[in-house]
Amino acid sequence: MRPQRSGPALLLFLVSCATAGQDAAVERPLSPPSLSTPLVIAHRGASGERPEHTLAAYELAIAQGADAIEPDLVPTRDGVLVARHENEIGDTTDVATHPEFAARRATKVIDGRSVMGWFTEDFTLAELKTLRARERLPELRPANTAYDGREAIPTLDEVIALAKRRSKELGRTIAVYPETKHPTYFAAIGHPTDALLVRALDAAGWRTADAPVFVQSFEIANLKRLAGMTRVRLVQLLDATGAPADGGAPSYAAMTTPGGLRAVARYAWGIGPNKAMLGDGKLVRDAHAAGMRVHPWTFRAENRFLAAPFRREGAARGDLPGEIAAALRLGIDGFFTDFPAIGVAARDAMRDEDQ
Repeated sequence: MRPQRSGPALLLFLVSCATAGQDAAVERPLSPPSLSTPLVIAHRGASGERPEHTLAAYELAIAQGADAIEPDLVPTRDGVLVARHENEIGDTTDVATHPEFAARRATKVIDGRSVMGWFTEDFTLAELKTLRARERLPELRPANTAYDGREAIPTLDEVIALAKRRSKELGRTIAVYPETKHPTYFAAIGHPTDALLVRALDAAGWRTADAPVFVQSFEIANLKRLAGMTRVRLVQLLDATGAPADGGAPSYAAMTTPGGLRAVARYAWGIGPNKAMLGDGKLVRDAHAAGMRVHPWTFRAENRFLAAPFRREGAARGDLPGEIAAALRLGIDGFFTDFPAIGVAARDAMRDEDQ
C-alpha cells in the first residue's frame, strides 16, 4: 500500500480538481482505427500460459486474438528500456544462478519500500541478454515452468517490432500498451525513462492520438510530462488503496471523485482502475462523463484473483468469463487479462448477446 497524503499535497490536488472543471469534457475516439472494442489487453502477454514479459508470451497473446500487448518498462544501465514487471529480476529470471552476477545483489529503496535482489539498472543490455526468463508464480502456474530458461528479456524495440510484424501478417492492428514503472525513482538515479519511451515511439512512427499505442502509469507527474512530449494516448492507472508514489494526489480514491476525474482528464485519455474499484459501475459512468475511457486490471482465471462470486470451490480456477462479462455489462471500454483467449471469447460472447 502506498502512503496516504494530506496537507500541501491535498490542497494542490483540490485546486487542480476545481480548475479542471473549466475544461469541457470532449468526446475522444475509443481506439486507433482497426482496433476492436472493447479492447482485450494481454497483461504481460499471455502470462497465464507462458512466463510473463517474454516474446513467447506476446506471440501467444496475439495468436489468441488480443488487441494489445502490454510491456512494463524498466531501464538498463546503458539506457535501454526492457520488458520486466519490476526492475528487481530475481523472481522472473535465472540471475541467481549466474555466479558472475552474485556481487550485484543489493538492497534498494523504491517508492518507499526496501527491496533486495538484482536490478536492471545495474546491468547493461548485453549482460541482461545472457539471462533467461522464468515463471513468476510457479505455485499457481506450474505448467508455465516448462518454459523456464527458454526466453531472453525483450527490449521495447523488440516488442514494437513484433507488434508491427504480426499486424502486417494478420491484417489487423496489434497495439502496444507500455507501462512506465517507477518513473520518479528512475529519474532520481539518472534514468529519465519518459524521454527514452518517447524516443522509441517516435522511431516507430507513433506520435499521434490515432497511433496503436497507449502509455500507462500509476504516477501523475510523468503522465503530465508525457502529455507535453507526445500526442499518443495516456492512461492513468488507479489502485484500490494508497496514493501515487510521486505525491501528485493525496490518494487514488481522491482521484475517482467527479472533480478528481475531470482533473485527470486534462492530461489523460483514460483510466486503468483496479477491477475491485468497479463496484456498481459508478466509476465507469463518471469517467465517461469526464470524457475518458476505462480499462480495468487484471482479470485472471485463478480463484485467488477472482471476486468471490466467481470463485469455484475445490477447483484451481474459477469463472473468469463470468467476471469479465459482469465488468463488460458495466460499460468498460477494455480490460487487462492474463488469459487473452478467455478474454476474447468473453468479449465476443457479449457482442453476440447485444445483437
